[in-house]
Amino acid sequence: MEESKRNLLDEEAKASLDIWRYVFGFADIAAAKCAIDLKIPEAIENHPSQPVTLAELSGAVSASPSHLHRIMRFLVHQGVFKEVPTKDGLATGYTNTPLSRRMMITKRDGKSLAPFVLFETSPELLAPWLRLSSVVSSPANGSHPPPFDTVHGKDLWALAEDNPCFNDVINEAMACHTRLVVPRVAAACHDLFEGVATVVDVGGCTGETLAILVKEFPWIKGFNFDLPHVIEVAQVLDGVENVGGDMFDSVPKCDNVFIKVKFIYILSILFITNQWFFLS
Repeated sequence: MEESKRNLLDEEAKASLDIWRYVFGFADIAAAKCAIDLKIPEAIENHPSQPVTLAELSGAVSASPSHLHRIMRFLVHQGVFKEVPTKDGLATGYTNTPLSRRMMITKRDGKSLAPFVLFETSPELLAPWLRLSSVVSSPANGSHPPPFDTVHGKDLWALAEDNPCFNDVINEAMACHTRLVVPRVAAACHDLFEGVATVVDVGGCTGETLAILVKEFPWIKGFNFDLPHVIEVAQVLDGVENVGGDMFDSVPKCDNVFIKVKFIYILSILFITNQWFFLS
């Protein structure tokens, strides 16, 4: 009986702390976005002396020292940055970590996912998540519009077509994920591309995937296939033809079709546009 009471008290005590994770759960992504927007990882990485003091960092990113200190204290606690003593031992400064280097918006090294963070924390993407209950409570076979359509009055692709800045955010997010994944696919599946003359990348965005594939397999002719407004800003690449269209109508004829299913992206899309519900 006493043990049961202790367990109940422990659960109550834990719950009284855990509830605050949901009250301030947004703080993690908000602080990470702040670091990316201010290019704090780049400022630390490029500074001539390490570690970088608060005064040096605030000057480098043009931020209020007192405000920046609060953000850095939180991000150090989260393990994004490290705070260590300066060489003279008279103060402390900040250094990067492998995690903070993955938040460098200017890096295109196949590790940074900063553009993906900015995509997922954009107002356009966050707003539909707050309507998640409308999806859960709607009839399973009903015609209730997905949250994105409800909030914005149009689907994701139509909004991107009408908003070039948001379209750029999407394209950069897809490109950074491609730089992370596709080189590994090419290295591990080299034999799958032997004897393949033509490949179409369905939903290829700006052509990042085919840029990697035709460099690795120069005998391939690539077709970068996406919606017309995406193709308008696609890269011009040797060995790659950019083709605009709708994959729900048809795709260019070729030997192989390449479709990237991005796990994090699909988690969002499942609740954003009903065209993707066939993946569930």
